[in-house]
Parts: sequence; structure tokens; C-alpha cells
Amino acid sequence: MFDLIVKGGTLPDGRVADIGIRGDRIVEVGRIDAQAGFEIDATGDLVCPPFVDPHFHMDAVLSYGLPRVNASGTLLEGISLWGELREIATVEEMVARALRYCDWAVSRGLLAIRTHVDTTPDHLRGVEAMLEVKRQVAPYLDLQLVAFPQDGLYRSPTGRQNVLRALDMGVDVVGGIPHFERTMDEGAESLRDLGRIAAERGLMWDVHCDETDDPMSRHVETLAREVTRHGLGGRAAGSHLTSMHSMDNYYVSKLIPLIAESGMCAIPNPLINITLQGRHDTYPKRRGLTRVKELQAAGVTVGWGQDCVLDPWYSLGTADMLDVAFMGLHVAQMTHPAEMARCFDMVTTENARIMGLDQLCLRPGALASLVVLDAGNPVEALRLRPDRLAVISKGRIVARQARNDARLTLPGRPAAVRRRH
Repeated sequence: MFDLIVKGGTLPDGRVADIGIRGDRIVEVGRIDAQAGFEIDATGDLVCPPFVDPHFHMDAVLSYGLPRVNASGTLLEGISLWGELREIATVEEMVARALRYCDWAVSRGLLAIRTHVDTTPDHLRGVEAMLEVKRQVAPYLDLQLVAFPQDGLYRSPTGRQNVLRALDMGVDVVGGIPHFERTMDEGAESLRDLGRIAAERGLMWDVHCDETDDPMSRHVETLAREVTRHGLGGRAAGSHLTSMHSMDNYYVSKLIPLIAESGMCAIPNPLINITLQGRHDTYPKRRGLTRVKELQAAGVTVGWGQDCVLDPWYSLGTADMLDVAFMGLHVAQMTHPAEMARCFDMVTTENARIMGLDQLCLRPGALASLVVLDAGNPVEALRLRPDRLAVISKGRIVARQARNDARLTLPGRPAAVRRRH
């Protein structure tokens, strides 16, 4: 007897299988002839692990237009606007905005998010708010918090102190932003300092690294070295890495093997990177995405991040990781069928690996979190960004949606023929 069976779904690898769930665990994957308290017919539908976002800013989410719109559309104006907003936003306001976003995310099958939390202000209201959000959503959404010194570890007088305070309060991951320190030397020293903190505390490390068009911003080299020095491997990640799109090819031929040697992960954010970067260019105009395919060819784990939704940096966003992968596919020119399928993995299993959530997969013993999509396979899902027919989190159905595609009745054919466009 199962609590829930998802019948006849197509898995991302093309297999057709039933998934039997008991409690919060997947018990069986295959052909199941048994009863269940509830059954979902997924015949012809794609059944996949949940979507995962390894890079987000939930303390700022849904704040677009506050205190005013980012007129230039630049990263620096967005940071300036956020600097004003974080001083007037209350804990209650940030919690309310974040919970609205979490509900939206869950409805899209997004069940795990890593969010960077600004630790610059001494009041740490953002940290307090996000810890409360994490507590409230824990039954249905895995939320990781990063202690992120937005204004720099050393540039802000209490930057280092506040990172440590946030970690002591229960924040999960060490952050950083070396390219925002006053000098290249201080940026490199911040990485050496933060790497020691992560290693000594046994924590993961995720750094905003070289989010700039400057080809001479090369902190990722130091990051890779410190990851290797402390043996952090896949527990460390470099987010953005946009300077790599402008770097000299010879230098990159040295850099990518260093990144691969370290075992660290990379998290580009295509929607935001192509929007914020290249703002100082005329033509040709750069688009800021790091060297995704080259990193993957070297064996580096690369995942797509959402980064922003309706905030000082980005005026759009849907909480749909398929939108993120769709844009990444285009900008990285990942159009071979195998590359497109990999883009789907980059917002499911690859992102789960980056966050250390290996239980988010479709195998017996894994956490019973999955999504039923109105699509036949991963590439079709990327093309259509289809309805989420069912979202299951830790064994519970947390979202359902009626099928919205056309049904035809044709001469000599059954009534339930599905038409996908």
C-alpha cells in the first residue's frame, strides 16, 4: 500500500515508469501494481525532479519600483537603490514579500532555493527576516541562506563582523564579493579570509565573483586556488563569473583547468547577466554570460540561476526555472539535442548537486519531491515552459493545475488526443 502513486509518467531519461511514494520518500520506481491512497495519472506527461535555484536574492524580491525604478538598468544603480531600500524595509515587509515569492515558486515546481542575504547593515534585519522565512517554508521548500557582504567584506567597516554574526545566527553558506572591494589586492585577501572561514566552520562557500565586464577582474583565479587549498571542492561555487566572457582566450585556457582542478561549481545567471552586463558598450555589445560550454567540457558542474525577480536589478521574472534555462540555452548557443537536455538538467539535478541536495532525484529512497509537466520530454518542456500539472514536495501534493492544452476528437481517433504546439 502506497500513500501516493504517480502512474505512467515519462522520466527525463525517456523511461516510462510509475513512482510509488510512502511518507516523504520514493519507495519504488517501475511498473507498480498496487493500491494507493491517491493516484495521479501522468500518462504522456514528463515527470521530473523538482526545479532548483542555486542563486537568488530573496530579501529584495518583489520590491520593483522601491524606492524608485532603476533608470539606467545598471548593476551599480541597482546596488545603490537596494542600499536605500534595506534601510527602510522592515522585517515584516521582507518576510511577506519572500513568502509570496515562495508560494509562486512552489506553484512552478521550484522546491529548493539558495538565496544571498545582505549582511552589510548592522541591524541585520534581512538576516532576521530570511531566517523566519526559512522556518515557515521548511515543510515544503528547502531554503539555503548565504551570508552576503553586498558592500564588500572590507569596504564596509563592519562587513567582516556582520558576516560572522549572520553565520552565528544560523545562516548556512559563506558568501563574498571580491570585485567590490576597494582594490584587487583587498579582493584577493577577502577570498583568502572567507575561504578560511568556510573551511573552519565546515560550511559551503558561494561567491559573487567577477560580476563585471572588466577582463582584468580575475578573482576567480584566487577563488579556485583557495578552494583547492582548503579542499572545499564541490562545496564551493563561483556565481556570475561574467568577466570570463571578456577575458583573453590564452588566459582562459589556463584558468579553466584551475577551476576544474579545484572541483568548484559555477553558477551563471543568464536572465540577469545579459541584462546588466555590456551597459557601457556601444557595438559590438557584450552579453556577459560566462563560458558555459567550455567549463562543462572541462568537467566543471555548471547550473543556471534565477538571481532576481521584480527587484532593483530586474524588472521582470516569473519564478520559473524553465524560463532561466530557455534563455541560457539561447545565449550559450546550446542547441544540440544533448545540450538542450543538459540545460534541463542544469535547473534540476545539476543545481541540486550544487546545493548539496542529492536527495532531489527520482530513485527509491530519495525524497518524494517531483513535478508533473504537461510536456513529453525535457526539450519540449524547455520549448513550451508548460503547465505544472502537479507538484509534490516531501510526499505531499502542494500544487495542482488542470490541463490547459487542446483536446481533439477526430474521426477514427480517441477523444483524448493531445495537441502540443
